[in-house]
Amino acid sequence: MSAILYYNDSFLREWTTTIVERREQNNQYFVRLEETAFYPHGGGQPCDTGKINEIDVLDVVKEDEYIWHQVSQLPNDNEAHCQLNWERRLDHMQHHTGQHLLSATALQLFDAPTLSFHLGQDMVTIDIDRKSMNDTELATLEQAVNQRIYDNLAVSSYFVNAEQLAQLPVVKMPKVTEDIRIVEIEGVEYNTCGGTHVSRTGQIGLIKLFKAEKQKGSIRIYFKCGARALADYNDSLHILNTLATKFNTGRKDILERFGKWEEDQQQLKAVLEQLRKANDTYESNQLLSQMQNQQITHIFEHKTLSDLQRIAATLIVEQEVTVLFATLSEYKVFLAQNGHPHLKCGAFFKEHLATFHGKGGGSDLSAQATFTSEADLNAFYEFAQQQLHLVR
Repeated sequence: MSAILYYNDSFLREWTTTIVERREQNNQYFVRLEETAFYPHGGGQPCDTGKINEIDVLDVVKEDEYIWHQVSQLPNDNEAHCQLNWERRLDHMQHHTGQHLLSATALQLFDAPTLSFHLGQDMVTIDIDRKSMNDTELATLEQAVNQRIYDNLAVSSYFVNAEQLAQLPVVKMPKVTEDIRIVEIEGVEYNTCGGTHVSRTGQIGLIKLFKAEKQKGSIRIYFKCGARALADYNDSLHILNTLATKFNTGRKDILERFGKWEEDQQQLKAVLEQLRKANDTYESNQLLSQMQNQQITHIFEHKTLSDLQRIAATLIVEQEVTVLFATLSEYKVFLAQNGHPHLKCGAFFKEHLATFHGKGGGSDLSAQATFTSEADLNAFYEFAQQQLHLVR
């Protein structure tokens, strides 16, 4: 069994030890060390990464009583100089200790024990045994847990036996009966835990609670701690400053200015809709004047498929007519009909599109197609025009 260094010093970043075993499995390489400070997956906390003799440590797992380090290649030397990815380790310590503090505070304030903990790459969550949590309660919880960070309480870890454990008010009794590791937050809680933690709550930095939502009969709280919370704040601040610059106002006035912008957009949207309807009416009249044999065909330069569908719907409502439109800006063709006894739009497209490298489909009354080039679109459009004259 390897000596586990992070039990006594979770701030150890570098050490030198001996490689006691190597193995290759499924084209992956693993080493076992005489002493290790690399934390393996477990307890809701991801593993550490880093380097052994400048070789990347990709994963750390515990099998039975042994800790194995997956490396990108097997080291040649037996002596191993090890280095932790300290930014990752500190992030995990801040969040794991932060979770202990948050869970203890939620239990004391709301009698809500923690059911689960997930330390993700972005957001971190705990699920607590509670049916609801409103914004005021969430803010109260956040203030209380951060006050304990400001108090800079001592965080210590040590091993006890079963008899000593019975004397401690632990949050949850462990399944093991020996080598029981206790993580104690001064004046707050005693918890059985094998993870890595900071030595004082002040090293957590801060805890920001983002939201609380219902999750299968419990409440899931999303939060970030320390450096990760600061990075999130900086990202949010960048967004706020960008919006403040665009609206030419201070950060506190953004919501008011955005509300005014929304009102302006609604007014512009209403004006645009009126102009669009007027333009549709004008174009419909122009197209009707060019109708031959109850058929209207036209290629537009810059309209969207939605424009084609809208104009066609206006024409079809007014009378029995077949409409064939194309738009060069999107390489799309739209076919619609009202009252044609022999034309099935979707079936017509399905039968002929592949010949012109087009894709699409539709119903008896309308169909649409997309082409990869203007040449294919024009070829299909001319073919469809000819066929429509024949079926009429």
